[in-house]
Amino acid sequence: MNTMVLSYIPVDKKFITYYQEAGFEIHFALTPQERDTLAPELLDRVRAVLTIGTIGITREQIEALPNLEIICAQGVGYERIDLAAARAKNIQVTHGPNTNSSAVADHTVALMLAITREIAYFDHRTRQGEWAKARNIPAGMFGKKLGIIGMGNIGGLIAKRCAGGFEMPIGYFNRREIAESPYHYFDSPQSLAQWADYLVVATPGGKDTLKLVDAEVLHALGPAGYLINIARGSVVDTQAVIESLQNNTIAGAALDVLDGEPDVPDQMIGIRHNLVLTPHVAGRSPEAMHNMVQLVVENLRAHFRGETVKTPVPNS
Repeated sequence: MNTMVLSYIPVDKKFITYYQEAGFEIHFALTPQERDTLAPELLDRVRAVLTIGTIGITREQIEALPNLEIICAQGVGYERIDLAAARAKNIQVTHGPNTNSSAVADHTVALMLAITREIAYFDHRTRQGEWAKARNIPAGMFGKKLGIIGMGNIGGLIAKRCAGGFEMPIGYFNRREIAESPYHYFDSPQSLAQWADYLVVATPGGKDTLKLVDAEVLHALGPAGYLINIARGSVVDTQAVIESLQNNTIAGAALDVLDGEPDVPDQMIGIRHNLVLTPHVAGRSPEAMHNMVQLVVENLRAHFRGETVKTPVPNS
């Protein structure tokens, strides 16, 4: 009998075969109701859970799985996995750093260009038959200053693309300065925002970064500045962004993630000229999806062979 993996996320058919060939059977529980109403015989069989950072797994769900041994987060985030509950039961937790970093960096640059050059707004007006009326003069991105909150692997790839391709000066804010970094360090999000033309949020989610980008940071970014969020919706104060866009106190925002996603705030729906939205797809590409699934399977195989997993979450 194959080892049972309970998946909180959809898995493409070709990857289901990949799991099966590795000796794992997947059962899906894609909604909160499905996760909380599993049959007792299934609860006993589950030895692994597959999830993502924005869904996670709760203490109650962990305690309901008596034979659970490992939780795998597909992708880098794990902020909603109850690590304390997992540790209390000696459950291994892994995640997927660097599996989708290139895709996220590519998408970030696409969002920056889309909001700067008003791509979505021009597309909408052109389709509405307003070709001549829509032909205002959009801004340029070349040579502008880029501030990155979270200079990790993804932040580094974004910086490399923008410095090399667009000759943008780069600044960053981290919990601590990075030794020998070629980029300028700022000691607060506010000081970085005040310097930057673009403020890219690339930091992990969780309680330590909750609403790190607030009204004060957006005020510092100013009416010529753009906000780009490819991290987690919780890092940005959504209401502050809405008010900044409505009042034109920032030039624009391009958001791949939202607090409370997949629900989009009603106040955002009608904002067209200075807001671009994508549905949390920055980390999705054929290559990224293959990398993420491959790493999950490698971690599962290692664990059930009694070997050290490849990518445990820090301090798990």
